[in-house]
Amino acid sequence: MKAQSKDSLFHKVERAIDKVRPALGVNIVELVEVSDGVAKIQVIPSSCSAGIAEETVIVLLGEQIMDELPEIKEVVAVRSS
Repeated sequence: MKAQSKDSLFHKVERAIDKVRPALGVNIVELVEVSDGVAKIQVIPSSCSAGIAEETVIVLLGEQIMDELPEIKEVVAVRSS
């Protein structure tokens, strides 16, 4: 992965995620990629307790990210391979 500058779109999306992170409970959220107006996010549910459903996490993140960054048109969940 390329080094991201502090003001890059990737970094801006990460900051938007950080604002929502406390509301996500025990789920782990990782920004995987930002390209062509799409933010790809991996949600890793906690194995020790029930967290918020992945779909709900993506909706919450999508609202926050797209409100702050109009250049992001879509937020999608990705799964590790």
